[in-house]
Amino acid sequence: MMSKFPPRRLLAVAAALALVGGQASAKGGHSHPKASSDDPDQSCPLGSFHCAPRPYNYAMCRPNALLEFYDPTLSKDSSLRDTSPSYVNAQHVDSSNQTVYHFSGDVVMQRADQQLQADRVDYNDDSTDYDARGNVRYQEAGQLLAASHMKGNTDASRGVADDVRYQMLESRGNGVARQGHMLDAQHTRYSMATYSTCDVGHHVWEFRAKSISIDKANGVGVARNATMRIGKLPFLYLPYFTFPTDNRRKSGFLYPSFGKTGRAGFEVSTPYYLNLAPNYDATLDPRIYTGRGAMLAGEFRYLLPGTTGQLNAEYVPRDHGQSDGLADTQGDSRYLVNLSNTTQLWQGWQFVGSYNRASDSSYLYDYGNALSRTPVYLLSSGAAIAGSGKWWNASFGVTTYQNTNPFATDSSLPYRQLPYARYSMDVPLSRWLDAGVDAEAVMFRKTGYVEGQREDLYPYLAADFGTSAWFVRPKLAWRYTAYQLSSGYQDYGYSGLLGSGTTSPFTQASPSRSLPIVSLDSGLVFDRSTSLFGTSYTQTLEPRLYYLYVPYRNQDNLPLFNTSLMSFDYWQLFSPNQFSGADRQMNANNLTGAITSRLLDDQGVERLSASFGQIRYFTPQRVQLPTGQNTVAAATDWSGSAYVAQLDLQLSDRWRLNSAYQWSPNTRLNQMATLGLQRRIGTDGILNFSYHYRRGLLEQYSASVVYPIAGNWRLLGAWTYAPAIKTAYKIPTGTVDAMLGVEYDSCCVTLRLVDRNYVNQSYYGTVPLPPGNNTNRRDNAILFEVVFKGLGSTGGQIDPLLRRDILGYQ
Repeated sequence: MMSKFPPRRLLAVAAALALVGGQASAKGGHSHPKASSDDPDQSCPLGSFHCAPRPYNYAMCRPNALLEFYDPTLSKDSSLRDTSPSYVNAQHVDSSNQTVYHFSGDVVMQRADQQLQADRVDYNDDSTDYDARGNVRYQEAGQLLAASHMKGNTDASRGVADDVRYQMLESRGNGVARQGHMLDAQHTRYSMATYSTCDVGHHVWEFRAKSISIDKANGVGVARNATMRIGKLPFLYLPYFTFPTDNRRKSGFLYPSFGKTGRAGFEVSTPYYLNLAPNYDATLDPRIYTGRGAMLAGEFRYLLPGTTGQLNAEYVPRDHGQSDGLADTQGDSRYLVNLSNTTQLWQGWQFVGSYNRASDSSYLYDYGNALSRTPVYLLSSGAAIAGSGKWWNASFGVTTYQNTNPFATDSSLPYRQLPYARYSMDVPLSRWLDAGVDAEAVMFRKTGYVEGQREDLYPYLAADFGTSAWFVRPKLAWRYTAYQLSSGYQDYGYSGLLGSGTTSPFTQASPSRSLPIVSLDSGLVFDRSTSLFGTSYTQTLEPRLYYLYVPYRNQDNLPLFNTSLMSFDYWQLFSPNQFSGADRQMNANNLTGAITSRLLDDQGVERLSASFGQIRYFTPQRVQLPTGQNTVAAATDWSGSAYVAQLDLQLSDRWRLNSAYQWSPNTRLNQMATLGLQRRIGTDGILNFSYHYRRGLLEQYSASVVYPIAGNWRLLGAWTYAPAIKTAYKIPTGTVDAMLGVEYDSCCVTLRLVDRNYVNQSYYGTVPLPPGNNTNRRDNAILFEVVFKGLGSTGGQIDPLLRRDILGYQ
C-alpha cells in the first residue's frame, strides 16, 4: 500500500545496499550505458515539453576492478541455496581424513548463486566449517567480494573475512573493510568499512564508518562514527545513525540543501524523515534564512482505506526581513498551509479537497519564488464531490481564492464559486449519432462587485459521417443561460461599484439568454507519394470547411463572472464561441475555409505540417466585451478574420522548427507571430530559440542552451527578453529572466552551479498602485548542487528549473 508514496532516499542507503550482499539482482552488465541521442529509447524527442531524467553516465568510469572473476552464468536466485547441492573443483584434493577435506590449486566451490574461489580451502564435512586462504574471491547475486582470508560455517551461515574488498554488480558501489562478520543469514557487521560508486581505488567521495551493522530481515542498518569524505576532506560526521537497507522506509536525515536569494538571504535546510507507520509518515524540515529568520516546515502523508492525502506547512515565528508589499509583515509570525485529500465515497464517486492558505499576500514573494518556481499570484482552495460513469460525469463543490501578489489588492482575484454544480453527458444513439448535454449552476461571490447565481444549459445532437478520405459532422445545440442577481445589483458596473450618478448596465434581477447553435464541419483527405532531397514521403492535402450559425442576442445586461476573450489561433477557426465561460455567446453567420498539407515518412512520422485558414463573416460580430464600468465595445463589421498560418517542420532528428502567424486584412497589421527553433548538439546538448508576439499584449524573445564544452563540462543558459510595447497592462519589460550555469559530470559525481536573475513579482493589471510601488520586482538566486551518483543529491531545486527553462533538457 505504501508503495504509492515517493521514496525517501536517506543519506547512507546506497552504502547499506553495498554491504548487505545478496539483496540486489545481478543482471550481468558492467555499468549503466551512457544516454545517446541516437537511441530513441533514451533520448528526448525534439519538441518534447517534458523529458525523462538522463540516466547516470558511468561510461567515463574505468572498468570495474573486480569483474575479472565475475561469472555471468551463475544463478541469480539466492532462494535456491537450501535445496541446491554443492560442487567443488580443485587441482589437488587430500581426503586422508574422511571428515576434513583439503582442497588446493584453483579451488572453486559453488552452490546456487554462491561461488567461492581460493588457492586453498579446508572443509569439514561433518560440521560444514570452511577455511579459505589465498586470493579468496566470492560471488553471489548482487555483489563480488575479495579477501585475504575467509572462514565460517555453511549451515549456520556464519563467517569472518579479513581485508575485504567488495563490488556491487548493478550500482557500481564498492569499498573496503578491515573485517566482515556474518553473524547469521540475516545479520552482518563490518569493521572500518568504506563505500563509494567511484572507480575502485580512485574515490572522489566515500563513506567511512568504524562499524556498520546490517539487519536484512528488518531492512535496517546502523553506522557508528561515520564520516563522508570528498577527496581526503571530511565533509559530514555522524556519530550514530540508522538507515534502510532496501526499499522499506526508515527514519533519518535527508539530504541538506543550501541556497541564496535576494529576498531571504542564505538558506540552510536539514530535513528529518519520520517513518511513523506503514500507512503514514512525516518530514520535519527546520530551516534558517539569514535575511528573515528561522522557519519550521513539515510534511505529513497518509494512506487510509479509500483515502489518500498530504499536508504541508511552513511556520516562521518572527520575520525580521524587509516588507515591500502592501501588507506590513516585518516582525510578524508568518505561515503557509497546503492540504490535499482524495476519498473514495462509493463506486464511481469521490471527494476531492484542497486547502491552500498563506498568512499574507507577500509570503510567496518573500519565501516561495526560489530557483524552481515562477511567480504565484493567487492560491486556490476547493472541495468537491465528483462522479463519473460510462457516458456521464458530474461534480458539486466550492472554489475560493487568496491573493498572493503583494502589490495588488483583492480586486484582482477571480470570483469565488460558492457553490457550483456541473453535469456532462454524451450518449451514442447509433453508430453515427450522439446526444449530450453540458450543464452547470454556479453561485458567484466577490466583494465590491455584482454577485449572483448563473445556470447554463447546453443540450446538443452531433452526427459523424465519413471514412478515412472524408468526413461530415453536423451539430445542433441549444444554449440557455439564466441569472439571479443579488440585491443591490443596480449599484454595480462591469468593473465593480459605481460612482454616484452613473447608470448600471444591469437592468434586471433575473436576466437570461436563449439561442440555437448550428454548425457543420466537413473535410477531405487526399494523399500521394512524393520525394524530397532523395527521401520518399507520403504527402496529404486536407481541405476543410466549417460553417457556424448563432443568432444575435443582446447580452449587455449580463454580468461577467468568469468570461474573457480567448486568444485567436488556428483552432479558434473551428470553435463555436470566442469567449471562455458562459457569460457571453458570440453571434455568428460564418464560414471557415482551411487547408492542411503534411509530409509523412515511411514510418508514419509527420515531418512537415502546414496549415492556412480564415473565417469569412456574413454578418457583423455584435457581441463584444465591455471596455469600462458600463460601456461595451462597438460591434465589428469585418468581412473576414485574420489570416492564420502555422508550420511545423522536422526533416531531420537534429532540427525542428515551428511557427504561427496572423495578419489582419481589417487593420492591415500583424496580429500574432511565433517562431520556435530547436537543434540538438552532439549527444548531450540542445539549443532553443523562440519569439512570441501578440499585438498590444506581449513581445518576447527567448533562448536557452545546453552546450557540451571541453571534457566533462556542460554550459547551461536561458534568457528571456521583452521589449517595451504599447499596452494598457503593466507587464515586465527588459530582461525578464536570465539563468547561467555550469555542470561537471564525472564517473561518480555531478556538480552544478546556477545563477538566476528574474522578475519575482509583477502586477498585471490596469488598477493604479499606491505611490512608490514598482510593478516589477527582481530577485537573484544562486544554488550549488552536488549529485553523488548512486546516492542522490544535496538538493532538488536545480533540476526542475532546468527542465522548465530549457526545452529538451535531460
